[in-house]
Formats: sequence, structure tokens, C-alpha cells
Amino acid sequence: MKSIEKIAIANRGEVAVRLIRACQELGIETVLLHSEVDVQSLAYRLADETVCIGPAPTSESYLNIEANIQGALSCDADAIHPGFGFLSENSEFARACRENRLVFIGPSPEVIDLFGNKIKAKELVAKAGGPCIPGYQGEDQSLERLKMEAEQIGYPLMVKVAEGGGGRGLRVVHHPQELEKALESAKREGLSFFKSEKVFLEKYLGNAKHIEVQIFGDANGNIYHLMERECSVQRKHQKVIEEACSANLPQSLRQQILKSAVDIAKEALYEGAGTVEFLVQDNQYYFLEMNTRLQVEHPVTEMVLNVDLVKAQILTAQRRSLPWDQEDIRVMGHAIECRLYAEDPYAQGMPSTGRLGYCFWPMGPGRRFEVGFEEGDEITSYYDPMIAKIIVWDENRPRAIEKMKTVLRQVVIFGVKTNIDYHLQILSHPDFVDGIMTTKFIEQEFPSGLEVEKWSDFEHSIANALTKIVKGTPSLGFVGHSEKSHPSPWKSDWGEK
Repeated sequence: MKSIEKIAIANRGEVAVRLIRACQELGIETVLLHSEVDVQSLAYRLADETVCIGPAPTSESYLNIEANIQGALSCDADAIHPGFGFLSENSEFARACRENRLVFIGPSPEVIDLFGNKIKAKELVAKAGGPCIPGYQGEDQSLERLKMEAEQIGYPLMVKVAEGGGGRGLRVVHHPQELEKALESAKREGLSFFKSEKVFLEKYLGNAKHIEVQIFGDANGNIYHLMERECSVQRKHQKVIEEACSANLPQSLRQQILKSAVDIAKEALYEGAGTVEFLVQDNQYYFLEMNTRLQVEHPVTEMVLNVDLVKAQILTAQRRSLPWDQEDIRVMGHAIECRLYAEDPYAQGMPSTGRLGYCFWPMGPGRRFEVGFEEGDEITSYYDPMIAKIIVWDENRPRAIEKMKTVLRQVVIFGVKTNIDYHLQILSHPDFVDGIMTTKFIEQEFPSGLEVEKWSDFEHSIANALTKIVKGTPSLGFVGHSEKSHPSPWKSDWGEK
């Protein structure tokens, strides 16, 4: 067994809080590796120690491998947990940890490399007997060859960068005349984010569900599946709402998908937490990608299975056994997660920055709040504007939906706009309620976010009257109370959530 007494957290926001709390429960000290602007965050206040690794830009802090390594070493950390995003799927970072005798809490650099290269990953999946989406993954990257292969695949199709992930470097091409521009755009993005402009082509599945399987490889070589999640509600390839388990997945198909995920992980000799993602269309399923890290949506799996994936990661890094048996893993109830962002749903999701005012999280049975910031903290323009994740559990899916709607209506966030109204409309949509939504759901039903409802003359008159009351007018008995001493909330930048 390897002793780990102090873990450096190479991340920020709600996931950093999640990791710190898991370490606290295991009696492990934490060091938060943070940027200059993240001193106003809950994770900064919770960590046992903090080390500033650079200024706000991610390239100088959270994506700076050397800064993270030196920050961890400066506090005598034994291990680094990368969370998700940033350096979590960076094999160079994992190697740097190994070279500096720091335990990287995640799979090996070799496995990260394998699944980071989408072409090699598809080859491994085929070897494991898994179904791959028809396409072209050849070395010939000439425009002429790609055009010829595209004609054979048929339109619509997807252009993907070989080293991509997280929705980056994806382009949907509906017509031949769009291909060249899409190739150029994808290659530029691949070069910028992944230092590679190699692309491949895949048949586009335009009416598919996004189903992913949580797998885990323990220190003894066992591979477990922890059932599936549905993540079909997506905006520009970024997940919005996630569930465990899928609402309308036939049991026979579910078993095939779970087995494929385990077979793929076994073929790779996988260790740690990982997620095998699939697209399901017309009762057929196809491998999409493998994420070699903890997922944003891991709490819904934890809620329906009563497990702790972060603790399992840490215990595995210590070479300790897990108290799991595949036969004993049983789903109970249904869980839903909504990602709470500081954004304006009435302005196509434009990020909303500023200092958080009063925040209220309505605690209760079957309610979980993964919060990264508190009143007084700053939501900046430098990073993803996620404030928190809201997770609910109930005994079945309809009740979980209603519970989530109730919770969302009770949440209070002052200081920034949020996407709560957006979630409420999605949760009330017939396609979501019936569980028949696909990855095209947002694009088809909410292409421009939410539309602002027009007020009637009567509603305008009520709003004007309320404004006068809030400001304080002599006629209503507010003599001596100036606007300076009682600022009008109607003039403040907050969303009524």
C-alpha cells in the first residue's frame, strides 16, 4: 500500500471543493494550486494549504505543467488530483508527475495517450469487439483524399481532430461544398488546443442519444461498470443536463453497451475512473470516445449507486482494494444533474460576470449541491462560468424531474444572471419528460436560448409602481430614505431566480 498523506488539487471551482472534501473524509491534507484571481473561492478557503501557480490566464496557471509540479513539490505533496478539464487528460502532465515521484490520480500516461488519439482508440475498440461509427481514419490527409472518403461515407458527416476531446474540433458537414471550410476550421482548432491538425471523418448520426458508461479499474486489475448515464441534452457538444440511468434504453441494448464498455477498458488494462461514451440510434450503438478522468456528471452515478468515485480514485492510487462486487451493484431510483452557469439564457447563454450576492441553496432529502463559490466571491471572465451543480435523487424519474424543478425555483442567486429559467423550460418540455430527446434536442427546440416575454401595458404599470415603492417616495411614507441608502435592486445586475 502506498502512503498518501497530502494531495495537491490541480483545479478550481466546484470540482476542487469536491476533491478537498473527499480528502478531508479520508484524513488526507490538501494543497490548492490556484491562480491569482481564484483567492476568492470556496476551495481556497477550504484547503489546508494554498499555492499560487500563476496569473489568471490558464496558459500561465492551470495549464502550466511546470508551475503545477513545482507548486505540489513546494508543499511536499505526495500526489496530484487533476479533477476534470485543464490537465486531467494531459499525458505530459501525468509523465511529469511520475518523473517527480508524485502520484498522478488517474490512469497511466500511456493509457491517456491511447485514448487521447481518437484513431488509435477506435482501433482498440475494434480489437475489443466494440462497434465503431463508419468513417475514415487514414494517414493521407490531403484535401483530395478527404473529399473522396467523404463521398464514400455520405453526407451529413463529422470532421473531428484526432487528438480532440470535450467537444473541441468537431464540425458537422451537411453538403460537399462545406467540407473544405470545415476541415480548415477543425485543423486550426486542433492545432490550437491539441497541437495536432490531423483529422478524421465519421458518419454523422443526427438523431442519436448520448449514452455513457462509468467504468472503474481497481488496483487489483478488476474492471467494474457502474451503469450508464444519459447526456443527450447538449448545447454545441457541451452537456447541459445529465441523468442516471437512461430513461428509454431497452434492457437488452443496455447490457450490450455495458459489456462493450468493460471489454474496452479490459483491452486497455485501464485503472481508475473513466467513461466510455456511445451514440445510440435506431437500436444500434457506436463507440464515440473514452474520457480518461472523472466526469462533471459523476454525482448522478454516485446518487443511484451509493458509491464515492473520488474516494475510490484515491484508494486505488494508494493500491488499496475497493469494497465493490459487480453482482452487488444495483441501481436505486433516478438522479438528475443540472449545471448552474452564470449566464444569460435570454441572450444565447452569454456569460454573466460579477460578484455574487446573497446565495440560498434549499437543502433537503435527495438534494445535493456541488458549489464552488459563495456570497462575495467573484465570477470572472477568465474561466468556465459554472457556479455549481445541482443534483437531485428520487424513487423514479418523474418524481426526480418534479423535485429538480422545485429545487431550481427555490435556489436564490444574486449578483449575476443564471441559466435556471433555461433548465426549467427544458425539464418541462414534452420530449424531455417522455425521455425521447436526442443530441439534436437543444438545437431544434432552443436554438437561440430563451425568448424574452413581452410585457403588457398593465405589467409595465405594475413594474413602474413597484420601482417607485422600492426607491422610496414621500407619498408612500419613505421620507428620509434616499436611493443611496436603499439602492434599487431593479438597477442591479442580478437575475431573479
